[in-house]
Amino acid sequence: MNSETLYSIGDLARRTGLTVKAIRFYADAGIVPPTDRTPAGYRRYGVDAIVRIELVCTLRELGINLATIRKVMDREVSLTDVAATHAEALEVQIRVLRQRRAVLMAVARRGSTPQELDLMHKLARLSEAERQCLVDDFLGAVFDGLQDHPAFAAVTRSLTPELPEEPEPEQIEAWVELAELFQDRDFHFTLRGMAQDLAADRAPDDATGLPRILAEAVRAQVAPALEDGVEPDSAEAEPIVTALAAHYARILGSPASHDPRALYLRLAARLEQMNDPRRDQYLSLVAVINGWPASGSLAPALTWSAEALRTRIPQR
Repeated sequence: MNSETLYSIGDLARRTGLTVKAIRFYADAGIVPPTDRTPAGYRRYGVDAIVRIELVCTLRELGINLATIRKVMDREVSLTDVAATHAEALEVQIRVLRQRRAVLMAVARRGSTPQELDLMHKLARLSEAERQCLVDDFLGAVFDGLQDHPAFAAVTRSLTPELPEEPEPEQIEAWVELAELFQDRDFHFTLRGMAQDLAADRAPDDATGLPRILAEAVRAQVAPALEDGVEPDSAEAEPIVTALAAHYARILGSPASHDPRALYLRLAARLEQMNDPRRDQYLSLVAVINGWPASGSLAPALTWSAEALRTRIPQR
């Protein structure tokens, strides 16, 4: 190679934008070795040194360590393999950063204590297997003894959060909130009681499943009345209450006229039991995590229905 193709370390620094000290460091590390030396011992670099330095700078900006860069330069490993491996590592880092961001956003919004921050951080860092175990333990306890119920599979599926491999920040934040809700022992007890009572209401020959049927009936019957401003104790509410009572009687497998007072009392109690704000919160969080459309709170419809029923309970 002739002298015109060789550069001094100063020339190389000016062409690449690096300092002389940085180039000397890369040379001593064997990453960008000099092509030749002058009789006085000064380093001289060929055109390929510029290409190597540009590649080194790019890889360093991408976070690849010097040991790996040296292997790439020495062709001990291919650049393709290094890029793929590093991309996978960055993906893990991105997921971790998303989790941290979601936790910090939740802390900022709630004004959490240091203890709550620590709990949220631990919950966000759970592995997929650990998350599944937490969900299974919760739902297993809630539906203990109801595994043979015809609606068991469908209902548990509707209550199971499945965080995607590449979740959005709001999905991570929703998971943290849901995992915290799993720790609420009172909600745990309330949801179990709700499941047990609703399962007990099923008629012997009913194979359709009932927990969601009752909720859906209330939503379908009462939502239009709420939109129209119908009062629970008004004459306009009468056919709605009658329809709900008839629907519940079919669930029980008995005629609505058999004992109207007992039927109204029992249905009102069921709807009041379902009207727990944590139930709405749970379903809302699962919808966010699973990417399902939000169904809206059922609380107004449950409140309206219970009040409408109780104002019409026949007196003895």
